[in-house]
Amino acid sequence: MLNIFTLANGRLFQEEIESLEELSKFQPIWVDLESPTLEEKRWVKQYYGLSIPDDAMDEDIEESARFYAEDNGDLHIRSDFLIADDDEPRTVRAAFILNLVNDDLKSKGVLFSIHDEDVPVFRLLRMRARRAPGLIEDAKEVLLKLFDADAEYSADTLEGIYDELEKVSKKVLSGNVTDAIAGEALGAIARHEDLSGRIRRNVMDTRRAVSFMMRSKMLNAEQFEQARQILRDIDSLDSHTAFLFDKINFLMDATVGFININQNKTIKIFSVASVALLPPTLIASVYGMNFEFMPELRQTWGYPYALGLMIASAMVPMWYFHRRGWLR
Repeated sequence: MLNIFTLANGRLFQEEIESLEELSKFQPIWVDLESPTLEEKRWVKQYYGLSIPDDAMDEDIEESARFYAEDNGDLHIRSDFLIADDDEPRTVRAAFILNLVNDDLKSKGVLFSIHDEDVPVFRLLRMRARRAPGLIEDAKEVLLKLFDADAEYSADTLEGIYDELEKVSKKVLSGNVTDAIAGEALGAIARHEDLSGRIRRNVMDTRRAVSFMMRSKMLNAEQFEQARQILRDIDSLDSHTAFLFDKINFLMDATVGFININQNKTIKIFSVASVALLPPTLIASVYGMNFEFMPELRQTWGYPYALGLMIASAMVPMWYFHRRGWLR
C-alpha cells in the first residue's frame, strides 16, 4: 500500500495511490509505504529518483547501520515502533529516508517511510494531523511528531501495565492465594514483564533516533527544542520502567513465596501422617514376629487388642499435632 500525505490549510490529508499517474498529481510531504510491492517501489524510483534499499528494514542494531547519510544527501533512519497487542506484543521496524539538500530530485523535502505492517503511532499521527491545523509544517516535523507520538504511546502502555499490575497485586496480597490464582498471577506478571522490556528497548531506540536528528543539524531552532523535549519525556519513562520492573519482581517473589507456602502445607501434612503412622507400624512389626511364646498369642482378645493399640498409638500423635496447631 502506498499512501501520500499533503498539507492543506495546515492539515495533513491522505491519498491512497494506485498508479504512477496518480502519484504525479500531488506534492506530498510524506510518502508512506506499507508492505510495498515491487511495482510501488518502481513508481517511487521512477518519479522521485529514490531507490529503496532491499535491506531497508534489516535487524541491524549498530548505529552506523541504522542512522547514516548517503553521499547524495539522503538521511536514513531505521527505528522500532511498539505494537502493544494483548495477544502478541511486538516491535515493528520502520525505515525513513529524507532528502533535504539535493535540489535535483523531486524527493527533496519529502519523508519516505517503509514498514511491513500498520503501526499505532502512525495512525495516531494521521488522526491528530487531520484534526489539529498547524501541527505539521514540513517533512522533518512529521518525523519528529512520529517519535513524539511513539514516546507518548509507550507512556500510555506503561500506565496500562501499572493498572493491570494493581489488579494482580490485589489477588496476590489478599492472603488467600490458591495454586490456580498463583498460576494465573504468574502468567500475567510474565506478560507484563515482557511488554515492559519491549517498551524499554523501544524508548531507547527512539532516543537514539532523535539524538541522530539533533546531531545531523537538520532541525531548526523550534524543532530542536521539540527534540529536546522528546528526550526529556523519554528520560522520565526510564525511571517509570525501572519502578515497574521493581514492582514486577516484588509480585513475582511474593507469588512464588505463596506457592512455596502451599507446597509446604502439603508436605507438612504428609510428614505429620508419616510420624503418626510410625507407632502403629512399630506395633504391627512386633506382633508380626514369629516367636513361639508371646503373651497375647493364644488369647481370644489378642487380635482386637493389637488393633486397638495401633489405632490409639496413631490417634495420640494426631491429637497432639492438632493441639499444637501443626495441622493447619
